Amino acid sequence: MIRHIVAVRLRKDVTPERKRALFAEIEALKTSVPNVLDYHGGPNVSVEPHVMHGFDDGFWFDFPDEAARDAYLAHPTHQAAGAALVEAAEGGIDGIVVMDFKL
Repeated sequence: MIRHIVAVRLRKDVTPERKRALFAEIEALKTSVPNVLDYHGGPNVSVEPHVMHGFDDGFWFDFPDEAARDAYLAHPTHQAAGAALVEAAEGGIDGIVVMDFKL
């Protein structure tokens, strides 16, 4: 299984409404992209704000294997949601961190 983890540092001018819409679009990927096993997302609730570096939100998806994760990455719905997230992130792609783990 692959866990695809994304941490996001949104621009300060992103409204709460826009943030909700962005994360609703991301959450919808769990049903619009094949082979998503699980999804969780929300605000970072770490008790160590000094090491968060402004990455206040995040989410993860689980996939059965690398092939399913790769298909998700190439899926047009993911591409659109990802582009919207990059646009809203502080510094564009520099405001996003992605890590994948084999479980």
